[in-house]
Amino acid sequence: MRVISNKGDMGQHILDGNPPVRVHFRRSARARRLSLRVSGLDAKVTLTLPRGIPASEGIAFAEEKADWLRLQLRDRPALEPVGLGTSLPVEGRYLNVVAGAGRGVVWGDGEIRVPGDPATAGRRIAGILKQLARARLAGASDRYSIALGREYARISMRDTRSRWGSCSSAGALMYSWRLIMAPPGVLEYVAAHEVAHLRHMNHSARFWEEVENLYGDYEAPRLWLRENGSELHRYRFGD
Repeated sequence: MRVISNKGDMGQHILDGNPPVRVHFRRSARARRLSLRVSGLDAKVTLTLPRGIPASEGIAFAEEKADWLRLQLRDRPALEPVGLGTSLPVEGRYLNVVAGAGRGVVWGDGEIRVPGDPATAGRRIAGILKQLARARLAGASDRYSIALGREYARISMRDTRSRWGSCSSAGALMYSWRLIMAPPGVLEYVAAHEVAHLRHMNHSARFWEEVENLYGDYEAPRLWLRENGSELHRYRFGD
């Protein structure tokens, strides 16, 4: 195993073999045993170590599980760097990333046209998508919060792996900006879901009734996220 130091919890470790497997180590005071997790969103491999367990024991554990890890990773969708030639979903429609003229990123007629250095295309597209996501999610959150009769404190955009949105007890809404790649109804459902938490900070039957009052029948977009959400995390924008 090769060890790569970084500023994360405990660094990244590469299991030699075919193919090599990158393992991210993290320490947890709450963990009671060693555990390995392969993210269903981006195939990130994380090894969690309880307090007091030396890193060497974690390395040995990961080595023992190397074949299992490769089996888990084999059928996961490959990550796709975004650049010229990529077919990228935006609001549920796939657009082809092509070279453009002028100074700004524009899209239309099934294309995203990116001028300038091709090496910066991914980062520039990400910037535009984040702006669009904020506008769409702020608009949806405003409408639903007015309908609910509850104000939210603020909205933030993040690139989260474990959740599409959240609502804090202080009324702060957080969304994954990657929702802008999903069909519009999915983004709207997530906004209704989080705004409903302004009244019910749980997932009780009353909460789901509130979501239905705000959005309508939510089963289809909820199912779409469950079945297709991981696809949105395949795309790497170089940021």
